[in-house]
Amino acid sequence: MIKVVIFDIDNTLYSFDAAHQVAFAALLDYAQRELDIAPDEFRRLHKEMNQELKGRMGNCAAIHNRLIRYQNILERLDKPIGHALRMSDLYWNTLLDVMQPSPGAVETAERLKERGLKLGVGTDMTARMQFVKLERLGLLPYIDFLVSSEEAQAEKPAPALFARCVEKAGVRPEECLFVGDNLEKDVHGAQAAGLQALWYRPQGAAEGTAERSITALDRLPDLLAEWQAAD
Repeated sequence: MIKVVIFDIDNTLYSFDAAHQVAFAALLDYAQRELDIAPDEFRRLHKEMNQELKGRMGNCAAIHNRLIRYQNILERLDKPIGHALRMSDLYWNTLLDVMQPSPGAVETAERLKERGLKLGVGTDMTARMQFVKLERLGLLPYIDFLVSSEEAQAEKPAPALFARCVEKAGVRPEECLFVGDNLEKDVHGAQAAGLQALWYRPQGAAEGTAERSITALDRLPDLLAEWQAAD
């Protein structure tokens, strides 16, 4: 029996891709206007720096630190590094302003809590930013615990992050259901750690297969009821 539901955040509880597109466009505009960096050049440098930092820092939460990313880009171009702080704030503030909860996310959290289930979050990224996202999305009051890759010192699909989720859940791994959009990191990672998993794929058809999947979060409470009745 599932007693705890654990959610990924980015591209699960909201569309990171949609919000990122708007935030990155604001960043490109700033870089061109204030630093005379052409959009194509900034895109190229951004991609190169992202890969360089991943190689140097490893698979950890710090790779998501955009301040470090922008700082290194500006240092490479011999531009004033003070802009890095403004660029980081611009990106995240824009993303937070435009993001919206995935359809049915808040209602699903309400229904699951009403049924007595514990709700958790297992997410890559630094803890503070993920707390801010949950608060802006109106979901933080429903969450009982959160495990970030910053806390676990490892990113999904590393077993350490899922083990920490189970530890906080206070139940057996098989009594936890992990819900996320990334087949490899969220679904296969959770299953390898002994949790049950559900693939959230709002766009419908996608490469890969999973035993259980949904295209809308508001289907989750009814699906859980069906699974519990069949057990």
